[in-house]
Amino acid sequence: MPITAPDPAKLDLLQAALPNVAFDGWSPATFKAAIEATGIDPARARALCPRGAVDLAALFHTEGDRAMVEAMKGESRGSRRYSEWVAHALRVRLDVVEDKEAVRRGTSLFALPHLAGDGARLLWGTADAIWTALGDTSDDVNWYTKRATLSGVWGAVVLFWLGDLSDGHVETDAFIDRRIADVMRIEKLKAQVNANPMLRPLTGPLGRLMGAVKAPRTGADPRVPGMWRMGADR
Repeated sequence: MPITAPDPAKLDLLQAALPNVAFDGWSPATFKAAIEATGIDPARARALCPRGAVDLAALFHTEGDRAMVEAMKGESRGSRRYSEWVAHALRVRLDVVEDKEAVRRGTSLFALPHLAGDGARLLWGTADAIWTALGDTSDDVNWYTKRATLSGVWGAVVLFWLGDLSDGHVETDAFIDRRIADVMRIEKLKAQVNANPMLRPLTGPLGRLMGAVKAPRTGADPRVPGMWRMGADR
């Protein structure tokens, strides 16, 4: 799904907040300092960010997704295998991060129980941005499984990267390759199961059931994640 452009004033608040995040985290103190630094009316700042610095932390994440999409424009898969193409996009997403400590603080913030749902949505959003940047055209249940799988991979990659002290993050590169290899093994196993004639009485009906699941329509109500269709189009 396209990432909508935020209000410029909200971006100003984010840029003013970042120097304080390493010291105060994504906290009320950081949000207050950002308001003072920008001179934005506090009432407008609260209208833009009802949850204060939490909304700025979410914006920091989605702006990283936007930067990744921009960096991927004009790139082509070339001779890369599809798994290598996905791994490349994950590396680009890491490369566009300009403040590692802000990511660390944000990871801790969205791990809190009352914000875990927001954290999951941000992970899903990154996975969706990556698949969209790669030109994914799936419109069935694969739309969901691709994003669910990549969300898990991305979450693990970020945690590893935050603790990686190797030169040029070479250990993170190797970790990405291992995680993608794990996913490919799962996909290979799924293909073997679907091709097994002994399992067809189970996989056949399940496949038809999954075929009724459709990806979200462009411009659909964001509260409705997808579309369920039984039988022919209506």
